Amino acid sequence: MAKRANGDGSITYLKSKGLYQGRVYVTTTSGVPKRVAVYGKTREEVREKMTALQAQDNQGIPTPDTNVKMADYLAYWLAAVVKVNRRPKTYQGYESVVRVHLIPGLGSRKLRTLRAADVRTWLARVATTCQCCANGWDKARKEPTCCAAGECCNTRLSRRMVQSIHAVLRNAIENAVREELILRNVAKLVQVPTPDYGTGKGLTVPQARLLLKAASADRLHALYVLALAMGMRRGELLGLHWSAIDLERGTLIVSSNLQRVDGALQLGPTKTASSLRTLPLPPLVVTALREHQERQAHERATAGDRWKETGLVFTSRVGTAIEPDNLRRSWYPLRERLGLTLRFHDLRHTCVTLLLDLGVPPHIVRQIAGHSDIGVTMKVYAHASLDEQRKALGSLSERLA
Repeated sequence: MAKRANGDGSITYLKSKGLYQGRVYVTTTSGVPKRVAVYGKTREEVREKMTALQAQDNQGIPTPDTNVKMADYLAYWLAAVVKVNRRPKTYQGYESVVRVHLIPGLGSRKLRTLRAADVRTWLARVATTCQCCANGWDKARKEPTCCAAGECCNTRLSRRMVQSIHAVLRNAIENAVREELILRNVAKLVQVPTPDYGTGKGLTVPQARLLLKAASADRLHALYVLALAMGMRRGELLGLHWSAIDLERGTLIVSSNLQRVDGALQLGPTKTASSLRTLPLPPLVVTALREHQERQAHERATAGDRWKETGLVFTSRVGTAIEPDNLRRSWYPLRERLGLTLRFHDLRHTCVTLLLDLGVPPHIVRQIAGHSDIGVTMKVYAHASLDEQRKALGSLSERLA
């Protein structure tokens, strides 16, 4: 047998494992040559793996040499990548998914050897297991799982939540690819069911008028006017400053967002870059804001030394920011008086839908609402009313008659 050339590598049979082992020198992600081992059931399989490694090395593609477990890598990714580059609310959401789902399910697996089949099997189990058992609450309480006890609570994770879990895992592994820790993103190879986005209920024009009339005596009347007439998000409304409003010129700049993050209220940037927008103020909104300005001045005088100036448009009776979840104290009684079951966010949906029903071009509606993509405007929020459908089908029937 001819002598192997330097760098060809070697293949041996491991009798104890019943596998062939191949070892070849390649450049690793750490930048130094290293003898890497591959395994297979046959000599031919091992030779193919060795040839593939050598081909990648010849192309200048380093071979991952990390044996880090998913739990350790995810902790590093959250601290060094997500927390530094993403908004606090985004970090909070990612951290929750990692802690509750990814680490309990895949934390013991090695990043380098994680396969698409592993991800697919785990996601299927997450989607079909009741939420109590999937989240590991039973382990925290040191009690048997409700499924094991035959008392499944049937609180399955929604398709939207499963998609979010998959998205966080996909983003985490994609960072490992960028850092050359692994060669491909196995999470991208796994498909998850697309969630069904509800279009929301929304209000008709007569219902919207009735709501504004009923809210006229509410101290937050202007907030409801802005939600219905401008389509602003809850956080954008509660983070709105007087300095962003020019009542003389009739303009409003949406540039901030009030959210609760890690137990504290934080005033941050808008949800996306597209959410940062300048909007013209229609007369209805200008009138409501002027009245609100007078009402706030009266509340400031009444509060005296207790008033805390924040510059916010919508505040508590002593000038502090309004807790987003506390907005329900005003909204719930109002909707109950009108016999409605809408969420507050459906007022934004109403604005988008009514604008489209009026024939406003979708790209204009997208700019008003601050959507990142026109597909969101058309698919998630907008739907034709029965009257519009009846009118359209009636027009077609007249042509066909």
